[in-house]
Amino acid sequence: MALWGGRFKEKASVQFKKFNDSLPVDYRMAVQDIVGSIAWAEALTTVDVLSQDEFTRLKAALLELKASVEENPQQILLSDAEDIHSWVEVNLIEKTGDLGKKLHTGRSRNDQVATDLKLWCKETGGEILFALVSLQQALLNLAERESNTVLPGYTHLQRAQPVTFGHWCLAYVEMFDRDIGRLKDTLYRADTSPLGSGALAGTAYPIDRDLLAQNLGFRSATLNSLDAVSDRDHVLELLSNASISMMHLSRFAEDLIFYNSGEAGFVEMSDLVSSGSSLMPQKKNPDACELIRGKAGRVMGSLSGMMVTMKALPLAYNKDMQEDKEGLFDALDTWQECMEMAVLVADGLKVNRARTLAAAQQGYANSTELADYLVSKDVPFREAHHIVGEVVLAAIEADHALEDFSLAQLQQYSDKIEQDVFGHLSIESCLDKRVAIGGTSRTQVQKALADIQGNHDSLNAQVVGAPSKIQISSALKQVKQRLNAQKAAAMSVRRARMSDVDNIFALTEFWAEQGEILPRTRDNIIHDIQNFVVAELDGKVVGTASLYIYQTGLAEIRSVVIEQNAQKQGQGRALIQYLLEFAHQMELQQVIVLTYIPQYFTKLGFNLIDKSSLADNIIEDSEPSPHKDPNDEVAMQYMVNRASITP
Repeated sequence: MALWGGRFKEKASVQFKKFNDSLPVDYRMAVQDIVGSIAWAEALTTVDVLSQDEFTRLKAALLELKASVEENPQQILLSDAEDIHSWVEVNLIEKTGDLGKKLHTGRSRNDQVATDLKLWCKETGGEILFALVSLQQALLNLAERESNTVLPGYTHLQRAQPVTFGHWCLAYVEMFDRDIGRLKDTLYRADTSPLGSGALAGTAYPIDRDLLAQNLGFRSATLNSLDAVSDRDHVLELLSNASISMMHLSRFAEDLIFYNSGEAGFVEMSDLVSSGSSLMPQKKNPDACELIRGKAGRVMGSLSGMMVTMKALPLAYNKDMQEDKEGLFDALDTWQECMEMAVLVADGLKVNRARTLAAAQQGYANSTELADYLVSKDVPFREAHHIVGEVVLAAIEADHALEDFSLAQLQQYSDKIEQDVFGHLSIESCLDKRVAIGGTSRTQVQKALADIQGNHDSLNAQVVGAPSKIQISSALKQVKQRLNAQKAAAMSVRRARMSDVDNIFALTEFWAEQGEILPRTRDNIIHDIQNFVVAELDGKVVGTASLYIYQTGLAEIRSVVIEQNAQKQGQGRALIQYLLEFAHQMELQQVIVLTYIPQYFTKLGFNLIDKSSLADNIIEDSEPSPHKDPNDEVAMQYMVNRASITP
């Protein structure tokens, strides 16, 4: 049944119907369409279009339909419905009769599809965020595993200077971290509800659109109906996010394809991500990486196509916009699949450390060190550059490394060269001189570890023992801390909204009655809602925590509680890490907690402190639970700019 047939005398042709129908693509938004329909039915109830009994019947039918779709989404494709909205409405009418025909009152397919798509984007964006974090974790694991592996660094595909394999891994961790930031920004901007905008001019019914938006999980309603129904910026941004990230994945793949080649021989890929030749039995091809590289072009093509589609559309909705979903769905599917494949590649990668070291020692990668050595002997750099160029030319003709020259031979090029030059030409020296932030030197590692541990003496002992194994410790520590904050976001931890007040109150009241936390009144929660964060599972609030700021630089974490049946899934840890990241962004210096379970907070980077050292107002605000022994409560602190969270 078409939703628009009354104005027409003839039926559409079979050819046009096939050309026009979008069900084969937009059936993937069935759940979102049903969820949006339930929210719309409730909104119609508030303006007396539907009675409470009618809403109850519609909601029950829609939930039944939702369960059926979740169990077997492919059933939708057996229908000849025009789109997913028609399919849902037809099935609803079959279940409820004429009542189902009332649901579309005040609503257009224009605001309906815009809402469905934003809901889908939010949900899928969360899944992709988690995939990005998982990929970062895989690369971080590889970086730790190969932290002492020397690798030749390249510019122009020519050996340039030695780095560590771990340092190479962390370059991609940085790239994917920027991808995470872009995705989070995109999802924030997409978090507005178009529902209630009608076809283009708004709905004629006095519906509270902000309440409707909150019921659907959006932070607010859109502000302009013309823009709301014709906005596809979130589609373009997600396609842009995917394209940039796929470019990063493609570079990662290309590096490994080269490293895996017979000419380099630096790595061997797992059999799990490789294939062979139908003709040549000796071949082991890096097909996973080649496919990642190839699929990047398809994703970028989707972005180009959508940009061209949108570039000249007049306000408001146009049927051209129906083309938004096919490219988007394919691009995000491809992006996620490629990230999962990259994790498999990283997890199974074997590095030929002897081969990478030998390659780093070839190609005169220590030439810059010789030039810097001459500079330290008061030779101007441009002159030193020329001298070293002559030395390299001679080394090439003699077919040996710079360090294989005798002192007398080197002194033929400059009398400034002395016996100490050989200490500057080693691979270790090349690595250790990278003292600036972002390098891999021992000095930089020592500084970072000293900031974390506050103990220079014990640090020096560790470095002397095994310097090469901790060359990238500083970067790893910093990445781990940031990675944990991203994990918190991926686990659906977010800032609390006013619509969360009842859930927060129920959680805190339950655990206060158990004696685990101090009680919070509902009015107190409303007043402090901006200080709360919540954790969600399947769209339901299952945990909460708050950050109470006492003064400049000092805050306390309070009321960390998780619903009983949602415990031991990482939500509590994610809540705390989210608040610690927030404290960092707020430029706080110290976060404290009063707790009966110090071992839990120790794992998160907190240290015990003397409870009596806290200001009187802190102790007064956090009086002990009547159900606990006051002597069991301890004070702990987290130094925001120094500590590092263990993942």
